[in-house]
Amino acid sequence: MAHYAFLDENNIVVKVLTGVEENDTSTLPDSYSSWEDWYSNAQGLTCKRTSYNTNRGQHMLDGTPFRGNYAAIGMVYNVEHDVFIRPQPYNSWTLNTSIWEWEAPVAQPELTEQEITDQKYYQWNESIVNWELTDIS
Repeated sequence: MAHYAFLDENNIVVKVLTGVEENDTSTLPDSYSSWEDWYSNAQGLTCKRTSYNTNRGQHMLDGTPFRGNYAAIGMVYNVEHDVFIRPQPYNSWTLNTSIWEWEAPVAQPELTEQEITDQKYYQWNESIVNWELTDIS
């Protein structure tokens, strides 16, 4: 069983579905070169296969990672790298192309036990380009 992501005109994933295994070409209509092509035509949207077992550039079952991450609605298909990534959360964050995830320019600090007890958490503040300790409430 294969999974397919459907993209809008901005390469944003708008739908993901389970479909025919890409290697099973026995029932593929003659006028199509792949199931991606067939699904694109049938849905009227660009279609890209996605791997349910790929996350952060790794295949969870020790297979070959495929397209960086399993696609989900709202993710972006990056044409240049042929991967699915989440939208960039902040302008200062950069894409780690080893794991296909966005990373802050400053590592998130660890909470102390007291901060956890006080129900604090770290939230990114783009205006100061750093993490801020914040109350949960």
